[in-house]
Amino acid sequence: MTEPPNPARTAVVLGGSHTGMLAARALAEFADRVVVVERDVLPEGPEPRRGLPQARHAHMLWSGGVRAVEELLPGVTGALRDAGARRAPVTTDMVVMASQGWFRRWAESHHVILAGRDLLDATIRAEVLADGRVELLGGTEVLGLEGTAGAVTGVRIRQVGGGDGGDGGVGGDGGRERVLAAGLVVDATGRGSGASRWLTALGLPEVERREVDSGLAYASRLFLAPEPARDGFPVVNVQPDPPGRGRPGRSGFLLPVEDGRWIVTLCGTRGGEPPTGADDFLRFARGLRHPLIGELIERAEPLTDVSFTRTTVNRRHFYERMAAWPENFAVLGDALAAFNPVYGHGMSVAAQSAVLLREVVRRQGWGTPGLSRRVQRAVARPVGAAWDLAIGQDVFYPGAAENGPTLRDRLVAAYVDRLMHTATGNGRIARRVTDVTSLERGAEVLLSPSVLVAAAVGPLRPALSAPPLTADEVKRAGLR
Repeated sequence: MTEPPNPARTAVVLGGSHTGMLAARALAEFADRVVVVERDVLPEGPEPRRGLPQARHAHMLWSGGVRAVEELLPGVTGALRDAGARRAPVTTDMVVMASQGWFRRWAESHHVILAGRDLLDATIRAEVLADGRVELLGGTEVLGLEGTAGAVTGVRIRQVGGGDGGDGGVGGDGGRERVLAAGLVVDATGRGSGASRWLTALGLPEVERREVDSGLAYASRLFLAPEPARDGFPVVNVQPDPPGRGRPGRSGFLLPVEDGRWIVTLCGTRGGEPPTGADDFLRFARGLRHPLIGELIERAEPLTDVSFTRTTVNRRHFYERMAAWPENFAVLGDALAAFNPVYGHGMSVAAQSAVLLREVVRRQGWGTPGLSRRVQRAVARPVGAAWDLAIGQDVFYPGAAENGPTLRDRLVAAYVDRLMHTATGNGRIARRVTDVTSLERGAEVLLSPSVLVAAAVGPLRPALSAPPLTADEVKRAGLR
């Protein structure tokens, strides 16, 4: 007769998206049983689902995130590419207009993985669920934590429509509340996380929180590229003028993804929001600081309607600063810190956090006192790096933060602006910048003596006067 699972050796991960699946993989090395609790009934393959509306917008994995995912799931990069994902070298396959001008397409420094979010999630999910120690409890919502202010002992759950009951007896209860006992609970439920509310319900104080809201709105649409441009076309990114110049920030980017398609996302801050309908999508794209994206999609075939969102606020919970923290509970991903998606760092930070989760548990040992506190402090490191990158720009938009930018914010922004200007004509500095934006290295590399001197000198090559497309790319896109 099979013995029932030992709750002390059970890990429960709340949320079955990117962060949750990677956290489950990280914990499978230590727990006898890992249960992923997900409100949606997840599809078998790369299909849309109700609980992930942001999947209709552009996503990418910077190389710092790719490295982390590969550590957890060796070979997954190959699986993604076999499924159609694109590996794009940075900055070789990127046509980028920054506020300081066009960047040159320097030799590869790092890379990004480009694919639709449904494909990214489905590929990673299949790899994780292939491990027999990981169970998926779909169609189930989380109601709160079980335990005390000193220790979490499980979660209260309830099956909603369509649950598969694949939890060894927890599901199939007709919507009745049940308790799923666990030795460790990880919240990976994203922007809608109830962790702060759950903790106060256990008697803990309110968590410190900060929000920086640039007012950015997103509009995305999927296109089929012109047939000659369906393979190997570069990323195109037209960035806004620097904030603080008295006008909305308008920008756009085109990402080549699987099956010869382009996902195009147009962005605008307060007063300059992109259109919600198809009729004005092209007009807005042509009205950016350079009309290149509009010229490209004018020759492409629209495949979807426009998807629109305002869910772009930067929000960080400083759980690592709390005076008291319960045993057996940790918060990862967007539930801990959600970033403006325009910077593309959320998925990479989540992957790095999952690696740190595994490292801390491996080093300290399952169930040791203070383990959760150490996990929470460890994952604050990659979160802090991405947070500084995001708010360093967004805090300058009118109304973004309650007290506006600090003196430090202004000094840092001025230096970064100078670095970006230098990077347009200095390949070594461009690489240092991408070291940081790819989440491969910390921002301290931008303060080395050689970088400071280079920033003072400025670009070594003259500014480009036009997008750095090759003649072949121009021809394949039908621009001549």
